[in-house]
This record gives sequence, C-alpha cells and structure tokens, in this order.
Amino acid sequence: MVLEVKRPTMSNNRRGFYVRMKLLHRHAGLQQQEKKKNLCFKYYKWLLWVSLLLYFLSSCFFTHKPVPLSKTHVSESKTVVSRALFESSNSTFIQQSKNINRGLLKDLKVYIYELPSKYNTDWLANERCSNHLFASEVAIHKALANSLDVRTFDPYEADFFFVPVYVSCNFSTVNGFPAIGHARSLLSSAVQLISSNYPFWNRSQGSDHVFVASHDYGACFHAMEERAMEDGIPEFLKRSIILQTFGVKFNHPCQDVENVVIPPYISPESVRTTLEKYPLTGRRDIWAFFRGKMEVHPKNISGRYYSKKVRTVIWRKYSGDRRFYLQRHRFAGYQSEIVRSVFCLCPLGWAPWSPRLVESVALGCVPVIIADGIRLPFPTAVRWSEISLTVAEKDVANLGTLLDQVAATNLSAIQKNLWGPDVRRALLFNDPVQEGDATWQVLYALAQKLDRSYRTVRLSNQ
Repeated sequence: MVLEVKRPTMSNNRRGFYVRMKLLHRHAGLQQQEKKKNLCFKYYKWLLWVSLLLYFLSSCFFTHKPVPLSKTHVSESKTVVSRALFESSNSTFIQQSKNINRGLLKDLKVYIYELPSKYNTDWLANERCSNHLFASEVAIHKALANSLDVRTFDPYEADFFFVPVYVSCNFSTVNGFPAIGHARSLLSSAVQLISSNYPFWNRSQGSDHVFVASHDYGACFHAMEERAMEDGIPEFLKRSIILQTFGVKFNHPCQDVENVVIPPYISPESVRTTLEKYPLTGRRDIWAFFRGKMEVHPKNISGRYYSKKVRTVIWRKYSGDRRFYLQRHRFAGYQSEIVRSVFCLCPLGWAPWSPRLVESVALGCVPVIIADGIRLPFPTAVRWSEISLTVAEKDVANLGTLLDQVAATNLSAIQKNLWGPDVRRALLFNDPVQEGDATWQVLYALAQKLDRSYRTVRLSNQ
C-alpha cells in the first residue's frame, strides 16, 4: 500500500492538502481471482432470483384455484361498485379488523358474492336503509366486507358463502314501513344468478350459503303471522343458513331452517352519543318506561289483535300510575328516556321480538320481556336470565307488583350484570368487526356449523 501526498495548486487564495490512497496489488494473479469470484457471485444471485420466481409462480398456479373466467362474467361493471362502497382504505379499519381472535372462530373464511348493485347497494340511496331496525342485512354485509381476517376473495378456500341481498329497504309510500312483497322474487333471482354462474351453490345445494332475513317472521317474508306461516320459507332457501331476528322455543314454520337468531339493528353511533350525554350509571328518575304503539282497542281494522292484547292491558292498567311513564307517540330523542329508566317494557308487537330489547340493554335499562316463548340472540354471550326479567303474557296485569318485588330484592345485582361492556357489545353491529360484537357472534355461530361447509367436509374426508 502506498500513500501519496501532493501539494495542490493555489486556487482562489485557498490552500490545502489531499491524500489519495492506492491499493496496489503485487501480483496480477490476484486480480484475476477477484474477477472470477465476482462472476460466481453474480451467477449465484441470478440463480436465486430465478428459483424464487418459479416457486411463487407455481404456488399461484397450483395452490390457489382461480374461478374460471367463464364463471366470472356477471355484470362486472356493476359489481365493482359494490366492493368500492364497502372496502375502506382507512388504515385504522385494517388495524382493528386484525384484532379478531381467529382461534375462537376456527380460522373461518367467508366469501362474499359480488352481486349486481340492484340486489344491495342501489337501495342505499335511501339513508334510512342502513339505519332502521331491519338494517342488520346491511350492517353484516359491510362489516364482513371490511374484515380482512375472515373475508376471502378466493371462493375455493371459503367455508361459507354470504349472499348480500337487501330486501327491507323498499319503504311503503303509504305508511313508511318496509314493504317486503318483492323479497321472494329478488332472492330467487339472486340464487338463480349465483347457481348458474358459479359452481359453489350447486355442489352443496346451498347448505353453506348464508342469507339475512331480519324481518318480523324471518324468511317467511310477511308481517302477519298467519300469512307468514301459510306461505312458509321459500323452497330454495330451506337448505341454507338464515340469520334472522325471529326466534321461538317451539316449532314454527318460519324457523324450519338452519338459523341463527340475531338482534335487530340499533345504530352503535346513536348509543355512544346518548351515553356521552347521560352516563350509564347516572340518575334514573323513570321507574318503568315504554314508548310505542299501544292500541286502546286492540282489534285493528284488519280484524287481528295487535300484541295479543298485551299492550292494551298495560295501557289500561298503568297509564294512570305515576310510576309508569307510558307514551304512545314517536319521539326522536327517546333514547334519552331509556337511559333515565330503571325498567324498560319490551312487549311483543306483531312479532315476539322488538328493537327495544337491544336499546334497553345498550343503555342500561333492565329489559322486561313480555313475549311467551321468545328465543333471544346469542345466549352463550348474553346471559339473559341475569340481566333481564321475563313476565308471562297472562301475568301482565300484575306487572307493577312483580317489578316492586325485583326492586326490593335483586335489582342491584341485575344492573351490575347488565352494565358490563361485553353485554352491550354483543348486541351491536360495528364496522369493522370487533371481537365480541354482534357480527363476531354471527361468525362464532357459523364456526359451530362447519359440518355444513362443503370445503371442511371434503378436507376432513381426505
């Protein structure tokens, strides 16, 4: 090694020195060896890159089976809109969805059909579609679409197939209620579409396909029980899994299908807003509360008895009782009344279930369930007997005495159980899915039905 020190020429009156180092090889042979080493290293790197490329290409071709192009031609321009509406680029959504406990869900995978927008997202032009009591069909779709842990875009690795059809958003221009007369034809059209363009329905006869029927009598699609029972569940849905708000503990044609009882939809944002103004453990100055339809004469113009006369008895017996705050007219801010109440009456209407059930639990008011034989949502997550009261329909005239007895004995224990955050979370649909929330409970219920999954059964038989 030689160091050469040179004196630089004068430039702009600045002086200085620079040092240049040279590494001189004494033997020319060393230079040749170095070149050979460089060539070998370059060859090794090239070989490594080629090997890795071949590995990844083979993985794509042999491990992940793509849906044949002949099976993916269904209204492509419209289905892209559906995915764009629901997939969020918000990084916080992605982070939250990764917090789901995959072990409890048994690594469940759900494929969502990308249907033409007329089946779902076109209905969202009416804002009410995603906020009314039947809106769980929208909420579950959105939550699953944003769940990176559970959703799969490869149908061949799916355990279940979610069919997103909104049938509750056709609001009547007469009374404003959802008109569901079109439900059967719309769902039939969707099934025809997926069965003729994809292989997955036909291979299992729809047993691993999931639908939402968040109406009075589930997949019977009618608000009147007699008519609903007469029509029954459409034949093409009888082998599938129905997520439905309707459930009873006795035989009923409207639950004569594999089903999961889900809560009616209540906006989690509205609950959070109310609890910000009125703390859960704050003063409750209303002893017993109900706001809703209470007919003085229960037999309406159709000749049917609304609420099996239960609400009429409540009104006649307790409307003059100062302990009971009973209101028959709508009020936009009625959640502020619930959060101030000790007991919230949840009598049946046309159907056994009611959105008051969820609102009462979410806002810390002890639900008083008056609906004989009702089957409640997610009993493994929500211990209903520890957070609510059940009163037989025949005993409603003695309601005041029953509530007095509870208030004098175990009210504080019931409230302590009721006010736990896990109970409230289990009945609310969040977007994205949160561990323990209503959509997570749906997924947990599906994970217990993996024997209906074509993929799971096939793998277990191999």
